[in-house]
Amino acid sequence: MFETLPAPKLDAIIALMQAFAQDSRPDKVDLGVGVYRNAQGRTPVMRAVKAAEAQILESQDSKSYLALAGDAAFLEGMENLLLGGTVPGARVAAVGTPGGTAAVRQVCELIKLARPEAVIWVSAQTWPNHLPLIAATGLQARPYRYLDSSCGGLDRAGYFEDLAQVGAGDVVLLHGCCHNPTGVDLTLQDWAETAALLERRGAVPFVDMAYQGFGAGLDADAAGLRHLAAHLPEVLVAASCSKNFGLYRERVGVAMAIVPEGRRATLAAILAGLNRTSFAFPPDHGGRIVSTILANSALRQMWLSELEEMRARVTGNRRALADAIRAETGSDSFGFIAAQQGMFSLLPLDGAEVEHLRAAHGIYILGDGRANMAGLNDAGIAATARALGAVMRNR
Repeated sequence: MFETLPAPKLDAIIALMQAFAQDSRPDKVDLGVGVYRNAQGRTPVMRAVKAAEAQILESQDSKSYLALAGDAAFLEGMENLLLGGTVPGARVAAVGTPGGTAAVRQVCELIKLARPEAVIWVSAQTWPNHLPLIAATGLQARPYRYLDSSCGGLDRAGYFEDLAQVGAGDVVLLHGCCHNPTGVDLTLQDWAETAALLERRGAVPFVDMAYQGFGAGLDADAAGLRHLAAHLPEVLVAASCSKNFGLYRERVGVAMAIVPEGRRATLAAILAGLNRTSFAFPPDHGGRIVSTILANSALRQMWLSELEEMRARVTGNRRALADAIRAETGSDSFGFIAAQQGMFSLLPLDGAEVEHLRAAHGIYILGDGRANMAGLNDAGIAATARALGAVMRNR
C-alpha cells in the first residue's frame, strides 16, 4: 500500500532546529525557530498562565466534552480581544481550534465550501505554512508584492497595484500585525485603502493574527482588523494564542467569520461541522487558561504587564542589533530592523551568506534570511553584528 509513497522533504524550520541542537559550539545563536525567548534563552511560562492554571486545577470538576465550537467564554474573550466591540456579536461566528495553524486550515476549508474557485492572494513573503495549508484544501494561491527589499519597508505601489487585480469572490490573506517574516506592517492609512479597494473589487479579507501585542501594543495591533470588520460585510480571521499567552504547547487558536447578522447562525453551524469532521472537539485546557485570565481583572493586568515586557524586549533587541551592526560596519544598511515590528525581520542575505553565517559563526537563521529578534540576548547581538559585518566585508 505504501511502497510508492516518497519520503517528504524535511521542513526547513525543523531541519534548522535539528542542526542547531547538534552544534556543540557554546556561542551559537538560534534566530530560526519562531518562539519568544527571554534574556536567558528560555521560553518562560507566563506568571498569569501559572496563576490561571492553579485556579483551574482547584475549581474544574469535569473533563467531559464541551461544544464542537469550544468553550463559549473563550470564544467571547477572543472576540473582545480581537475586535474590541467594533462589531456586534450577532455578526461573529467563531470556533476554537488546535492552534493558529488549525484556524488557518479551517478558514481555508470554509472558503473551499463557499467558493471552491476562489483564489487566495498571499503576500510574496509569508509564513512558510500558509501555502501548504492552502494547497492542502485544493485552493489556488497567487502572490502579491509586499516587501521593498531596497529599504526594508512596504512596496506600497506594488502592493496596491497587485491587489487591484483581485477578482470578485477572491480572498486576500493579510497579516494582522508583526508580518512574518518581514516585520513590515501596514499603516492605518494602508488598512483603510485596502478596505476600500477590497470593497470595490468584491473580495474578502482573511486576517491571520498570530502576534497581537508584540508590535505597537494590544489594541494598536488589532486596529487594521477592526477597521476591516467595521467597514466590510465579510471578514475571515485566524488567531493564535501561542505568542501573546505563551501557550505554544497547548495549541490555542480561533477561526472566525464576521458576516451580516442574518448569516451568523449558518456560519457558526458550518464552522462547528468542520471541527467535527477534522478533530471534533477543540482542546479545552489552553482556551480555559485564556478565558480565565481575560475574565479576572487581576490576572488580566498581570498578563498585560508581562506581554508589555515581552514586547519591549523584542523592540529593544531590534534597536540594539541595528546599532551594533552600524557600529561594526559604519553602514546603516540594516537600520530598517529598528523600524520594523514583531519577532521577525527578513535580512538581505543570499543562501550562501546564510550558510556562511551558520558554518563559520554559529548564527542560525532560515535560508531566506528570516531572523527571530526574540532569540537575541546581549551576547547574541554582539555575535550577530560581528558575523554580519564579516559577511558584508566579503561582498
